Amino acid sequence: MISFSPPDISDLEIQEVAEALRSGWITTGPRVKLLERRLAAYIESGDTSVDTESNKDYYSNRVVCLNSATAAEELNLRILGIKPGDEVIVPAYTYTATASAAVHCGATVKFVDIQKDGDKTTHAPEMDYDKLEAAITEKTKAIIPVDLGGIVCDYDKIFEIVERNKNLFTPLDDHSNPLADLSSKIQKAMGRVAVVADCAHSLGASRVVGGQKLYCGAIADFSSFSFHAVKNFTTAEGGAAAWRAILGIDNAEIYKFYQLLSLHGQNKDALAKTQIGAWEYDIIGAWYKCNMTDIMAAIGLRQLDRYKGLLKRRTEIIKKYDAVCDELGITHLVHHTDTVDSSNHLYLTRIPGITEAQRNELIVKLAEAGVTTNVHYKPLPMMTAYGKDCSDYPNAYDYYHNLITLPLHTLLSDENVEYVCDVLKAVMSEVISAK
Repeated sequence: MISFSPPDISDLEIQEVAEALRSGWITTGPRVKLLERRLAAYIESGDTSVDTESNKDYYSNRVVCLNSATAAEELNLRILGIKPGDEVIVPAYTYTATASAAVHCGATVKFVDIQKDGDKTTHAPEMDYDKLEAAITEKTKAIIPVDLGGIVCDYDKIFEIVERNKNLFTPLDDHSNPLADLSSKIQKAMGRVAVVADCAHSLGASRVVGGQKLYCGAIADFSSFSFHAVKNFTTAEGGAAAWRAILGIDNAEIYKFYQLLSLHGQNKDALAKTQIGAWEYDIIGAWYKCNMTDIMAAIGLRQLDRYKGLLKRRTEIIKKYDAVCDELGITHLVHHTDTVDSSNHLYLTRIPGITEAQRNELIVKLAEAGVTTNVHYKPLPMMTAYGKDCSDYPNAYDYYHNLITLPLHTLLSDENVEYVCDVLKAVMSEVISAK
């Protein structure tokens, strides 16, 4: 049986977790702070071996580790001051967390259909940018692009659109409490709709933006990452928020509010309270509980040590899948181009000329042969929670109806990959003959 996406955990992660447990410090503490600094360095440089501890001040206050990507996206929106009455634009083709974080803030989600058959080069299900621009109104406060499968969206186009529509944007002007004051300052400094990237799949991915190669986390205004068990980089559960520097806003002030929002509004975390005589604290706001623990960060620290090797192995597997899919005439994501380097998270394929029922039959036949596959994703408007008419998003449905995601993970041996390819050929031959 070929599993779809098991976590790649080595003895290094196990040993680090054991050391964290023996240390007596298992909640948010020194390992979380170290992971934040190392992620900040990786997002800036693409290098996982930067010595962040010789320059802690530089790498601090730029990334916040949390208990999920959903929490990271929600806190991104709350830092921005997204509230009831605001509109947040989301692609119709994504996982629910992209939209639910905006719902949690009380905002109205506006879905935008994707391009027909996806981006012309990568085939990724990116938003139709003309429809995106048409969806912007005076109420729009954020756009959430999704780097699905690890392929980075066309942020040049997205930023052109938000800059072109600055005249519709009115910044928040609320100074009734410290968080509202920060949100108002951020919106005023930006002066346009915020670009809040869903980078759940794309840690380590890059794109040439404005003529410069940038890594996810350093492209959009705010970004959220997932470290869930099925992701390339895992902390079992977990995620992180990152943001670009905003003119006139102190990074330390932004970081402070992430800490407050993620820990009940408490102005001292457990580590700070261990200092002599420092027991007393205040509650600034009645907020949330979504901090990362040092046990989770222990896994992440050793995952980061291994991460470039994990990405390289995924690239090797993708090349083999590309060859067989091209041979069979199956459309697939193109993870690497002149301007895009994906994190190689998912391998989406689209089988030409089949119905949704035939696609589901293919998935069963592959499973019967021992190959577990998946579908990424059923468009959100089709889901009960969102209850939209999918005929309004024809490209999203068309993209989904013949899609199968092949297993792509670093526990696959060369023999496993060859077996997946052989089974895919056999099943495709059977289905084509039946047609």
